[in-house]
Amino acid sequence: MREAARRLCDSLHGAARRGVAPFDVGDRREWTYLPGPRPGVALVDLDPGQRELVMALLDTALSSTGSRTAREVMELDGVLRELERERGASSWRERHPLHYWVRVLGDPEADVWGWSLGGHHLTVAVTVVGDRVAATPQFFGANPAVVREGPRAGWQVLRAEEQGARDLLGLLDADQRRVAVVADEAPSDIATRHDPVADAALVPRGIAMGDLERGQRAALERLVRCYLDRAAEPVAAAAWTSVVDGGLAELTFAWSGSTEVGRPHYYALRGSSFLVEYDNTQDDANHVHTVWRDLRGDWGEDLLAQHHASATHRH
Repeated sequence: MREAARRLCDSLHGAARRGVAPFDVGDRREWTYLPGPRPGVALVDLDPGQRELVMALLDTALSSTGSRTAREVMELDGVLRELERERGASSWRERHPLHYWVRVLGDPEADVWGWSLGGHHLTVAVTVVGDRVAATPQFFGANPAVVREGPRAGWQVLRAEEQGARDLLGLLDADQRRVAVVADEAPSDIATRHDPVADAALVPRGIAMGDLERGQRAALERLVRCYLDRAAEPVAAAAWTSVVDGGLAELTFAWSGSTEVGRPHYYALRGSSFLVEYDNTQDDANHVHTVWRDLRGDWGEDLLAQHHASATHRH
């Protein structure tokens, strides 16, 4: 990751140096999943070689599945562009598969540095402290959730995220469903939105893993790993260890809205160390938002606290 970031930084000259900033820049923890400019340099303003360097950096933070999905999220914005242009919607101008902004924060050779890649429906925020990596907040979205017209009809970028939850829901008996389904109506968006610090109290609890049978517990674990395993294997493994250490019995799954395919629905996963939200309610329930937040480690806050404490102790 350091090498990939250094190569990218070395390639940025002139106006493209917007893609480099100090680590302690004031807006480091500001983010959004809405369309529009971000701090940094846009891929559309880079040459093909520089874009390849950006994607090589992205690949160091994500698994092969995560990298493929991130690219599909970006590609889908191009599909949305054409669909909206055909419908006469003025918003089509905001959609573009290269309207994604990269920024390297600090010196990749330093003990503490980071980088981010973000745009409509995609946020990958990485903080590096020594040889440890934090990869949240992480947001993947899809609009349309299922492409229903044109040459890409049938394409569903976040299929696993929906199907995994439906598989789990289908394994619950009637009594368990009454606990897991916390509301008949789904919220209009994820509850934590793009808050710099996620408030777990905003997210419903639902049914706990401790109240599930073996097969149901396995389905819940698969659903959690669907999100964690977007990250590179060492990062995903550390995240899962944190989930386990926080107590699997207390891990919860909550569903809101209709259980009928194609109708508005939402679900949340919540543990002592993390939360996941999935919402598909907008545009006639064909517009997905998903987010993974680490309640202690977003923006590398836990790693930074340990680093500062160690430095203070040495002095």
